[in-house]
Amino acid sequence: MEAWMKNLIVLWVTLFLGMAGMTMITPFLPLYLQQDLGISNPHSVALWAGVIFAGNFVTSFLFQPLWGKLSDQYGRKVMLLRSGFGMAFVIVLMGFANHPWQLLALRLLNGTISGMNPAAVSLMSSSAPRERMGFAMGTLQSGGIAGTILGPLIGGLLADAVGYRPIFYITGAMLFTATLLVLFVVRESFDREKAAKVIQPSVLQGMKELSGIPQLMALFTVTLLIQFAMMSPSSLMPLYVQELPGSKGNLAFMAGMVTSVTGLSNLVASPVLGRLSDRIGQTKVLAVSLLGAAAMFIPQAFAGSVWDLLIVRFLLGLFLGGLIPSVNALIRVYTPEGKESRAYSLNSSTLALGNMLGPIAGGLLSGVIGIEGIFLLSSVLLFANAYWVWRMLLKPGRKPARLD
Repeated sequence: MEAWMKNLIVLWVTLFLGMAGMTMITPFLPLYLQQDLGISNPHSVALWAGVIFAGNFVTSFLFQPLWGKLSDQYGRKVMLLRSGFGMAFVIVLMGFANHPWQLLALRLLNGTISGMNPAAVSLMSSSAPRERMGFAMGTLQSGGIAGTILGPLIGGLLADAVGYRPIFYITGAMLFTATLLVLFVVRESFDREKAAKVIQPSVLQGMKELSGIPQLMALFTVTLLIQFAMMSPSSLMPLYVQELPGSKGNLAFMAGMVTSVTGLSNLVASPVLGRLSDRIGQTKVLAVSLLGAAAMFIPQAFAGSVWDLLIVRFLLGLFLGGLIPSVNALIRVYTPEGKESRAYSLNSSTLALGNMLGPIAGGLLSGVIGIEGIFLLSSVLLFANAYWVWRMLLKPGRKPARLD
């Protein structure tokens, strides 16, 4: 087996376990606060759960550019090991928390030392052959998606079987094992002596330099808006589902299905569209996927039943499968040599920003325009982003070359 394929397999497993670990607490966090940490007031439980869940994204957004800078200086693999071993240790400590503020502090710390996804993507982009870049990125992305989808399910099953605290120990042990695989199996071609000779700008200066590349800004905006569009209605989905015919008697199950079906179709589509982008070009797949995703938000606002909503969200996931892998492959094309990790870290920061702003904006706007209006707003934003991508990447005369 070629070295880059070994890297892809191990990094897929690592991302799966990393994302599963990040989302595994979702279904039982309020219960953990009530039963193990002694919070009895329902309002306090909801407040603490929201703050604790968001805390990870806040610090992740702030610190990703720093880890990207260090990754370009010292290598992607060492940053991946730092994140994997660090997160494994912090997640285990979460099982020993005795007060909500301790759990919040650990979630903030976990977001601070995170960076597994951009490090893995950057490492994969430097080891995969250029002609297989779309396939590699699509397959790698499917690992993170699978972890995000199955994490809450695994967490819910384990909570019933072993209780809440042991889940943190199990998750930490699994992540530690996966990081050991990275240590002993993954190979990286990185010249530290050459990197040391390159004058590295500060984090802010590096962000300013990359923000001056309009193609990268268009790609970062794709990441931000798609996360915003996906997350803004997520917390309101059960309320929307219960108003639709076909949800009576099994509301929780149907609400879960509506949420997860998009991830399932995304998981299937990512490798397929990644392989297709290797043949016809990532920009074309990105443009079509953006237009398709934008169009799929419109019928969600007019769904006549839960089954209508399920079908549309399944189709939405198929188009989403062509977005992030194409973005990751194109970031490699438009980023100056030696700054790839910094670019991927900035992209990861925009993803975290979308995860933060989406639920907040959805909650605030739902009282004004309703969840139907949120679907339509997401569609408008994605159509606008598709036009920007066309201008920056596909407009006749726009040279699709690396900007060294």
